[in-house]
Amino acid sequence: MTSAELALTVRLNTSAADARRGIARLHPEAVAALGLREWDAIGLVGARRTASVAGLAPAGSPTGTILLDDVTMSNAGLTENATVLVTATSVQGARTVAVRGSSLAENSIDGPTLRKALLGKVLTVGDAVSLLPRDLGPGTSTVGTSRDLSRTFGVSWTSELLTVAAVDPAGTVSVQPNTAVEWGSGVTPGADSPPSPAAPAPTPVAERPVRHTTTPGTPALDDLVGVAGQAAKLTEWLGLALDEPELLHRLGASTRLGVLVTGPAGVGKMTFVRAVVAGRPLVELDGPTVGATEASDRQGRVRAAVDAVADGGGILVVSDVDALLPETPEPVASLILDELRRAVASPGVAFVATAAHPESVDARLRDPHLCDRELAIPLPDGNTRRALLDSFVRHVPTDNLDLAAIASRAPGFVAADLAALCREAALRAASRSRTGSSEPVLTQQDLEGALSVIRPLSRSGTEELAVGSVTLDDVGDMHETKQALTEAVLWPLQHPDSFARLGVEPPRGVLLYGPPGCGKTYLVRALASSGHLSVHAVKGAELMDKWVGASEKAVRELFQRARDSAPSLVFLDEVDALAPRRGQSSDSGVSDRVVAALLTELDGVEPLRDVVVLGATNRPDLIDPALLRPGRLERLVFVPPPDADARAAILATAGKHVPLADDVDLDALARDLDGYSAADCSALLREAALAAMRRSIDAAAVTSADVDVARENVRPSLDAAQVEHLREYADRH
Repeated sequence: MTSAELALTVRLNTSAADARRGIARLHPEAVAALGLREWDAIGLVGARRTASVAGLAPAGSPTGTILLDDVTMSNAGLTENATVLVTATSVQGARTVAVRGSSLAENSIDGPTLRKALLGKVLTVGDAVSLLPRDLGPGTSTVGTSRDLSRTFGVSWTSELLTVAAVDPAGTVSVQPNTAVEWGSGVTPGADSPPSPAAPAPTPVAERPVRHTTTPGTPALDDLVGVAGQAAKLTEWLGLALDEPELLHRLGASTRLGVLVTGPAGVGKMTFVRAVVAGRPLVELDGPTVGATEASDRQGRVRAAVDAVADGGGILVVSDVDALLPETPEPVASLILDELRRAVASPGVAFVATAAHPESVDARLRDPHLCDRELAIPLPDGNTRRALLDSFVRHVPTDNLDLAAIASRAPGFVAADLAALCREAALRAASRSRTGSSEPVLTQQDLEGALSVIRPLSRSGTEELAVGSVTLDDVGDMHETKQALTEAVLWPLQHPDSFARLGVEPPRGVLLYGPPGCGKTYLVRALASSGHLSVHAVKGAELMDKWVGASEKAVRELFQRARDSAPSLVFLDEVDALAPRRGQSSDSGVSDRVVAALLTELDGVEPLRDVVVLGATNRPDLIDPALLRPGRLERLVFVPPPDADARAAILATAGKHVPLADDVDLDALARDLDGYSAADCSALLREAALAAMRRSIDAAAVTSADVDVARENVRPSLDAAQVEHLREYADRH
């Protein structure tokens, strides 16, 4: 996090699209000066300290201003034309949020709808917040929320303001899909403030299960994309258990039905379930909301839901069951499981649960008397993403969209991410239409621009390698190295049919080795950009942890994130620190266990599909030999130090935006830079530009004299002995 701060002048944001949605609009230069990206959180310090989400201001906005809506201005204690101090701020995902509102709101709106209305908003205790969904930027999938609020609360929901009473953890938080949002003060009454016996508190909305047969806005079964097989299975199971139980009885089989539906967050598990069970009586429980309550309340809510579904038959659905029944259970979990078993054992009742993290669910949920069946909703592949995009823009005015190209550039995107992508593109189209007074039309440029903003849920909360727009074609020289990487990394992901036709398994991994500063990381960025891959980068030492089992768990989670965002590239920088030779360390066996975990992920029982592992090191001789066997990091690619031609290409690329005087001959300079790495060559031109500025702050070009001055400060970094050692290693392998 950056420590930069800016003093900006407050202006009232009059845009209807931003009204009361908690978005602060800043000039792009101000966002860059704070070291942020669009849709990151910012702190606002006026008469009161609060937080907001940073968006880009419309073109033509003054650099020194910030556009705030009236609610955000009030939260910060500001008026128009006042000065506000803007800083970057750290935000945690909220586990629980308690809000207060009018009695009508508290008795009309349930927890799940309330969470959807606040999704993506940044909150601090004492803030006022509106029910208007943010609906802008990543992680704000709130399709249908406005309709649900209008149906349950009435037309006045748009003017309702809530007060944030409590948040957990303390501080500035953001509302996430698994946050429990509920009504109340957020403080459990103590002995000195008992509840009044004369006026018992009304039953919260979430405790009163609602039976319904259809969910407005739920897509029809035929509209589901990429899950036809899973839908057919669940439809068949429900038909046999609920419609033809006598057939199962005749065959001596039980009519119990419990199904666990798993899949990445945002993939559409609840949409899938609602579409399949449409037309049947349905009782829903929201796992995060119920799981955040006290133990006795938790059991009571589950019991009420089971009673509701057992009375007339139907289907009990628990969303995000891992929040209600976590892997490390509390004593009340046994009672909750007993209630769920009672539901499954009731005639004419089926139980369906969803989980984004099935490995974190209480193992007892998979008991044969509970969830004896499991359905997995996979991450959408390229064709499925294309079909999902088509369904999202089917009724939108468009202009020559190439949705296949957009889908290929969106690895790891789930249905919620693609919906956010289309909303962001629509916002851009609407802004262009408003300023140009033209008909609103969604264009390819709108979708491509949205791709630079929307970050998929599968990579939220993780650091990624900055890929940029550099491709392998922009990498100077290195023809053999680029060809080897293309064959080992891009071909398996882009032409899997060719490998299948020839009956061979594609390479699992590649090891890049060479002297420091010769462009190994640069090659990875170019490779990822050329193949439109999501990159999961980690330095070897970052996975090491002093706690037993923590390092191995970090390795497993790294590869699971890669599988969830396939096609992807796992980049292990300084891999010699992560996987040294076993038996030679003095760290209580941590390194040995990490090497074993890495080998298991690379060449274990569960195969890596559409995931390529790429390691980089300066010391390949220190890596455990087992890691370099076929089926693991089997392709060893030497990245040599640049020769004269390569240095000329590097200087030309680095100097593309540097105004060079006519007396600067890059080819002659490249021939005279023996011992300079690629990083040294780039640093030389940067230092030459600084020398020109020192000569004259108004200098218009870099001269050969500036280059000569730079060469006195930037010396060659390549070690001749190390380079020779690496060349000998390359010859042996």
